[in-house]
Amino acid sequence: MSYGRDTSHALGMGDDVSNESLANLLKEERRFAPPADLAANANVTAAAYEQAAADRLGFWAAQARRLTWATEPTETLDWSNPPFAKWFADGKLNVAYNCVDRHVENGLGDRVAIHFEGEPGDTRAITYAELQREVSRAANALTELGVAAGDRVAIYLPMIPEAVIAMLACARLGAPHSVVFGGFSADALATRINDADARVVITADGGYRRGKPSALKPAVDEALTKPGTENVRSVLVVRRTGQEDVAWTEGRDVWWHDIVGRQSDTHTPEAFDAEHPLFILYTSGTTGKPKGILHTTGGYLTQVAYTHHAVFDLKPETDVYWCTADVGWVTGHSYITYGPLANGATEVLYEGTPDSPHQGRWWEIVQKYGVTILYTAPTAIRACMKWGDDIPAKYDLSSLRVLGSVGEPINPEAWMWYRKHIGADQAPIVDTWWQTETGGMMLSPLPGVTETKPGSAQRPLPGIAATVVDDEAREVPDGGGGYLVLTEPWPSMLRTIWGDDQRYLDTYWSRFEGKYFAGDGAKKDEDGDIWLLGRVDDVMLVSGHNISTTEVESALVSHPKVAEAAVVGATDPQTTQSICAFVILRGSAAEDEGLVEELRAHVGKQLGPIAKPKRVLPVAELPKTRSGKIMRRLLRDVAENRDLGDVSTLTDSGVMDLIQAKLPSAASED
Repeated sequence: MSYGRDTSHALGMGDDVSNESLANLLKEERRFAPPADLAANANVTAAAYEQAAADRLGFWAAQARRLTWATEPTETLDWSNPPFAKWFADGKLNVAYNCVDRHVENGLGDRVAIHFEGEPGDTRAITYAELQREVSRAANALTELGVAAGDRVAIYLPMIPEAVIAMLACARLGAPHSVVFGGFSADALATRINDADARVVITADGGYRRGKPSALKPAVDEALTKPGTENVRSVLVVRRTGQEDVAWTEGRDVWWHDIVGRQSDTHTPEAFDAEHPLFILYTSGTTGKPKGILHTTGGYLTQVAYTHHAVFDLKPETDVYWCTADVGWVTGHSYITYGPLANGATEVLYEGTPDSPHQGRWWEIVQKYGVTILYTAPTAIRACMKWGDDIPAKYDLSSLRVLGSVGEPINPEAWMWYRKHIGADQAPIVDTWWQTETGGMMLSPLPGVTETKPGSAQRPLPGIAATVVDDEAREVPDGGGGYLVLTEPWPSMLRTIWGDDQRYLDTYWSRFEGKYFAGDGAKKDEDGDIWLLGRVDDVMLVSGHNISTTEVESALVSHPKVAEAAVVGATDPQTTQSICAFVILRGSAAEDEGLVEELRAHVGKQLGPIAKPKRVLPVAELPKTRSGKIMRRLLRDVAENRDLGDVSTLTDSGVMDLIQAKLPSAASED
């Protein structure tokens, strides 16, 4: 992996929080103290920082006691073989029991766990007692299908309650799940099924998207024709859209309502070791092969439960919480399924998009359910800004008391809009930084403690050790910039890359000895608060999703008309980065009118719609050094209309003139 390439660009920025906007922001000193009533009753106070600093492991041991253990752990951290951590290793617990059963046993069975809002307008209110019965039935069904502890199960579902139920049923059995985002293609799904060696796939006939049923089962059927998927023995299909033309493979495919519906609604959960695998979640890698991030049980649940309690100031008796993410991403794992339900929260689960059937849909849902805590992405906030201030103004949003941001650095303008138009200039904004790999939140303001700054994640949470270092791994002074690193292990950290310990070492621990390098550039302000500056490696951040440049390049080159491709992420005000591709065509291929759309569609089929390039530019040659290395920095400069600077290292400096001359024809919008 190439870390730190073109760091000057990453730190100089062109990303969400530029040096110029950062300087202006600090000069204006816009800071917001916590509301007095929230601060007076906050779950977590400033004392937590002091407690964690005095005894970090003791702090995490105390947080682990938030959970119910079948065998209480006596050891907090085993760091004898870094970076392979073991947290609470001699403890045993069951994640599904902690998320469901114990609340019922504590007399909370009638509390609503999930308010489901389907895109067509259908609704379900699922209490904890009902959730316990449904998870038990699903666990019994998976057992009938031969699933046992340690078996992997792939989940490819829309945002419906069965997605959460399926995850919890797998956790109940000790069967690691691999949730695959429903927007991914059959090829991407097959790659993940193959790598995890999944034996069962859980899917649906389809889901609703922008007012129409969107089929999912055909992608599963196609994926299971690919090499490496032969070990899948069962496909469990939820009937969601009721489409009549669902292809069926007898002996393999089974309807959810048939097999789950006839099961007993009781199931005795088994306790598993704290280091037993809970899930594998794939994220883009710079080699073109997605990385299977492995998370285990006790440490992961400890950190996501604590951070959900602390960062959102959750009061489960009165709050209604809504995270707008998809379960296909880590936010959906940690802050839809495991963190909120471990805390006994009442939450909203919404199937559709924020603009269907109208652009006020989200605010309509907030008003309907009296949502008090909202957690969403800067991309969505910017879309709402674009649609107009008058839309949220039509709805009663007065129930909102805490607002969260996740997925990418949030620009100060979007932060201020979010506070003013959604939070009525009162609700504190918790801008959270974390990753698929970290499992849980790492940097964030605390809503009852922190004087917030628009656009900054500010400081590590209690018990987390993070800082910014330079190229030589030296901590930068306040006001300096460099790389965000984590300097001590944390409970919800990834344990490895599935099946590839060496890749885990090389990817995350080789750049700075003894430190986890997150792949993000960052800057400290004069107060020592941290500002994230975006990716510095070969992974693009598009609408909160990490997409590898190598994966997109490989997809383009697999097209018969493309000989070579170079892909860069260009700054985009709406999506953080957009994908810009430069391609050299094969000798017989013509640059005809439909070529660009043909190539974009090809990438979409290979990797999924989220990976379709916004721009595709056929070129005669790519800028290369004399050693043959493609100068992607120059391509990014071209895509962002910046001065090219020194091109003396290129074999042919005239190449850039030819590329620049063609650029205006490159734009191709969705």
